[in-house]
Amino acid sequence: MAIIPAVKDFVVQRNADFPIRLTIKDSTGTAINLTGFTVAAQVYNKDKSTKFADWNVVYTDRNNGIVDISLSDTDTANFTPTCLFYDVLLTEPSGEKNYYLEGKLLISEGYTS
Repeated sequence: MAIIPAVKDFVVQRNADFPIRLTIKDSTGTAINLTGFTVAAQVYNKDKSTKFADWNVVYTDRNNGIVDISLSDTDTANFTPTCLFYDVLLTEPSGEKNYYLEGKLLISEGYTS
């Protein structure tokens, strides 16, 4: 199944948790049964020379395509550039890989400790 990744930018507070709930859908808007699929997501700098984090992935409801990805406050504490990049990779049971979502993480300084 070929996928053109959606693009979505987020503002992330440094030193705070950052969760996202995704419902993986096909081109018709129907949720994909994620049984046998794997989801991976990472955060890099622009030229992909430094990886800043792997997102935690929880398969909340595989049958209905729901997966939660999150970054911990420990992860975001290390986000020193003001703009980072992420993507979400979907691997099918057959081994075919497609990027599902990608974008920028605009880093905002958290002041309260």
